[in-house]
Amino acid sequence: MEIKQKSEQEFIIVMASLMSLVALSIDALLPALNDIGFSVGITDSKDNQLLITMIFLGLGFGQLISGPLSDSFGRKPIIYVGFIVFALASLVCIFATSLEMMVFGRILQGIGLSAPRTISIAMVRDRFSGNHMARIMSFVVVIFILVPVVAPAIGKVMLDLYGWRFIFYSQLLFGFFVMIWVWKRQPETLKIENRKKVTPSLFIGGIKEFLKHKNAVVFTIFSGFVTGSFMVYLSASQQIFQEQYDLVEEFPFIFAGLAIGVGLATFLNGTFVMKLGMFKLVSIFTVVFTIIPLVYIILFYGEPNPSSTILITFFVLEFFALGFLFGNTRALAMEPIGHIAGIGAAINGFVSTVMAVPIATYIGSFIDTTALPLFIGFFICGTFAILLIQYLKFSDKK
Repeated sequence: MEIKQKSEQEFIIVMASLMSLVALSIDALLPALNDIGFSVGITDSKDNQLLITMIFLGLGFGQLISGPLSDSFGRKPIIYVGFIVFALASLVCIFATSLEMMVFGRILQGIGLSAPRTISIAMVRDRFSGNHMARIMSFVVVIFILVPVVAPAIGKVMLDLYGWRFIFYSQLLFGFFVMIWVWKRQPETLKIENRKKVTPSLFIGGIKEFLKHKNAVVFTIFSGFVTGSFMVYLSASQQIFQEQYDLVEEFPFIFAGLAIGVGLATFLNGTFVMKLGMFKLVSIFTVVFTIIPLVYIILFYGEPNPSSTILITFFVLEFFALGFLFGNTRALAMEPIGHIAGIGAAINGFVSTVMAVPIATYIGSFIDTTALPLFIGFFICGTFAILLIQYLKFSDKK
């Protein structure tokens, strides 16, 4: 029986839900990091960041498997397999008794989640292209952003009522609901005649084809710097707000407010991208993304943390700029490689994530008594991103 989806709006919600599994697995855990750390024997609070960064490591490597397989067997079957891996990994985390076991579980969670995360992007590219694809991606990300808005607050409630393990159980429940939805309502987007046989040459050929497209390569590296700087915030936000500012109860609401800033920008991007185009928007907001932390560094270098109001204001401005970068850079990278969307999304996700994890880990190691290292990281990553944009502009003039 052929599955028919009623509307483009439902497609957007389904894709956002698939991506939201990743956000839920990261953001709902943030209020519980100290409790989990205590349970598995973490003595240095900086090591709590591993519970966030390691899931990204799994995401990066997992995409190299799920992306090419989805080009061969179709998008939906690989999503189901990914969820099964995620479910098993969640049980490992629930019963973890050591840091090593928890880290293994988080990496395995990332490998499982790489399927819905990567394949949802490939499914968007299967159906759309150009600025319209960027518009669809913007709306997908807007809904996706709603999860970080509510996830820490939900995680805090679950932590207080039932303990940190219940957070993992809730992720499994949400994931099961999304899988049923995909099974019942989402048609397969990769036509049988467009599928490729699984061979070593499929992957090697995919890499060679990917490397032929300058925009795909440059915007993938660009995504690595942007994702890396944002990953530092994700992994260190709990330490900054709960330990440096002693805002334990307020943290979930602060996190939600900042996520709304990203969501607002992404929503506006859905309109602006049709008028100005992806490249122009990325060029403008990369500069904005870089200038904001430079101002913070000039004002507070060598000084103690400013008031929480000032810090949050800078975060809001920075993440507003980020909202115009996330969807557009991914769409710009995917635009020339629609004919290899599965493996293309995998390479894009793998490279950007494998770049981001060491960037986040290195910058995060400096965050101790102030938030300044985070803004230095934003500035350095933004500077490299500007150089990449300038390279594209210069090479296109030749």
